[in-house]
Amino acid sequence: MQTLELDPALLDALRRATRVAVLTGAGVSAESGVPTFRDALTGLWATFDPQRLATPEAFLRDPALVWRWYAERRARVAAVQPNAAHFALVAMATRYADFTLVTQNVDGLHLRAGSRDVVELHGNLARVKCFDGCGVVDAWDERETPPRCRCGAPLRPDVVWFGEPLPAEAIARAQQAARRAEVFFSVGTSGEVFPAAELPRIARAAGALVVEVNPDATPLSPLARFALRGPAGVVLPRLLAALG
Repeated sequence: MQTLELDPALLDALRRATRVAVLTGAGVSAESGVPTFRDALTGLWATFDPQRLATPEAFLRDPALVWRWYAERRARVAAVQPNAAHFALVAMATRYADFTLVTQNVDGLHLRAGSRDVVELHGNLARVKCFDGCGVVDAWDERETPPRCRCGAPLRPDVVWFGEPLPAEAIARAQQAARRAEVFFSVGTSGEVFPAAELPRIARAAGALVVEVNPDATPLSPLARFALRGPAGVVLPRLLAALG
């Protein structure tokens, strides 16, 4: 595995590539000041186990409690801005005929930065949906805790909770992108959360050049031909500048 930040072989591969896929994780959002899932359990929430708040069973047991926690998380995310890594990925997408951005993050910062058609594996905090399956709801009454769908069922965050499968369409699109990618980036992700962590492995098995962008080594590091050590908000803009 090469560890040089801007190896000429990497730049050459990126200049020749037409199909690029990127997986982003919590490290990218952390650079904007978004707390990680467990770090979000601070203040009054510090005594709670995440699995007491982020499961269908928890919502059925105490929907008001779970709704209030997610309302606070939405407010905290709304107060931050996309960072240089988000904007670098917007620019990177313009270089390639086939570019897919897949994220494990639920903060919507990629969309706010200007990325289009993002594959959100774990959902989006800004959206809510009917607990009984009517679908995503565009507006709701914040005076209710939780608000109600038109069918009468409670509304819930449109995120993947513990014990729930990833959206079938999202994971299928992500796996397809991994299989066809010539270059696959793993950016700011721990490589420990499956099935997302399987994507670089799928890409590598299909012949892609795997690039890891992370300040530290992860379980994915042995798969990567190039490991660019540093924050994504520093590494990705520098990489784009080097590409010209």
